[in-house]
Amino acid sequence: MKKMLTGILSASMLSLVLAGCGASDKPQEGAAGEAPKGEPQKLVISTWGFSEDFFRKEIYEPFEKEHNVKIVLEIGNNAERLNKVRQGSSDVDLIYLSDYYAQQGIDSGAFEKIDRSRIPNLNEIYDIAKAPLGEEYGPAYTIGQFGIAYNPKLVKTEVKDWKDLWNPELAGKLTLPNITSTTGPMILDSASVVAGSKEFNEDQAFAKMKEANKGVVKYYDKTSEYVNMFSQEEIAVGPIMEMYFKDIQAAVPEAVFVAPESGGYAVMNTVNIVKGSKNKQLAEDFINYQLSKEVQEKSAKAKVDSPVNTSVKLTDEEAKGVTYGEATVNKLRKLDMKFVNEHSKAWIDRWNREITQ
Repeated sequence: MKKMLTGILSASMLSLVLAGCGASDKPQEGAAGEAPKGEPQKLVISTWGFSEDFFRKEIYEPFEKEHNVKIVLEIGNNAERLNKVRQGSSDVDLIYLSDYYAQQGIDSGAFEKIDRSRIPNLNEIYDIAKAPLGEEYGPAYTIGQFGIAYNPKLVKTEVKDWKDLWNPELAGKLTLPNITSTTGPMILDSASVVAGSKEFNEDQAFAKMKEANKGVVKYYDKTSEYVNMFSQEEIAVGPIMEMYFKDIQAAVPEAVFVAPESGGYAVMNTVNIVKGSKNKQLAEDFINYQLSKEVQEKSAKAKVDSPVNTSVKLTDEEAKGVTYGEATVNKLRKLDMKFVNEHSKAWIDRWNREITQ
């Protein structure tokens, strides 16, 4: 009898232990810090598609695992992707766009207003990146610098600032962005600055562009055109985004990137939530994650995106090719994208009549 009782007690204890193990292996749903259960939610992200392997492994997969999410990508250029969203022909939740195109999305009512209280990492980023298009819309998750690159073997005069692009010695060696490109309005603004205007002056800007036109080999639309012309020595100098300088230097190691003395231009890529998204809070969680030190540091060290999180620290070597540091960022010029969008059609028409006729 005693042996039987002991056996029963032992079996009962074993059952409790096993039950306890089962409970720890399968936590209750909704408990703090535990991943949600069931089928993963789908989060559709509209983006450009560059460095896709990096983003998939280093950025998307950790978020998917932590939040029980399946991230689906919709790839294309700014204009194509924004048009799909505005036409309602996609189920996108989050969209990455340059600030120029993001402003168009805001003006057409394509985005949800974000809840900033759900994105605490906004407090960790540069002021210029927090609300580039207004407090109700998404932040810039990266800021690039639009500056100047040149080949010192072919350009004997040192290039230091925007005004140097008007040096007659650069005639036949110069490229400038087309007005229809993302950076086209920036070169037009720089022409106004070089003309001596404190505020943007359209007439003076176009007059100055006419002066430069005589020395321009070609107005480029895509960065790939610039890189090809530079590597083949068809050009030797021109404005370019710093993030693409590594491609130039790979072809021409002696190439130099210049942060203009009077200030480069801020090229900001934003992230916004699409109107009608059924995953708004999850999208806000992703934005907060995108701004975290961990993600920002990974992207910067891989030279994929320049960091906006001020706690990211890079060595001199790690900082090469990215726009980094408070002193650099605070010096950048920022265009009013609402003003740019309101005037872009008139500028394009005038450019076609007066500059590239």
